[in-house]
Amino acid sequence: MQRDDLVVLAVDDDKINIMLLKSVLKKTGIVKETITATNGEEAMEVLKSRNDVDLVLLDIIMPIMNGIEMLQVTRADENLRQVPIIVLTTDETKKEEALEFGANDFLMKPIRKEELEKKIKAIIID
Repeated sequence: MQRDDLVVLAVDDDKINIMLLKSVLKKTGIVKETITATNGEEAMEVLKSRNDVDLVLLDIIMPIMNGIEMLQVTRADENLRQVPIIVLTTDETKKEEALEFGANDFLMKPIRKEELEKKIKAIIID
């Protein structure tokens, strides 16, 4: 099964990381649209206002609402519980915590296209 119409929500407070993610996602050829948010609170607003988000790429360390807090809120929400979330971070020690709070997968930064594409396909397409 091939999909080239994925809508991805990229959540990161670093503009450079967001630009890189958008570029990498575009190159995969499977993402139709990348929506961005700079913290968990903004991301929650996006998720509540749109029902077409197929995947969330979530940074951990952010202001206002960090990635772990957002995972907790998302997994507690009946309508959002099933949205796949891949956590992106530079901190290997956060992996266990992220998975414990409901992340579907985990990627270390810097993100490489091949790794990201493989994980997206494993979660969404397979």
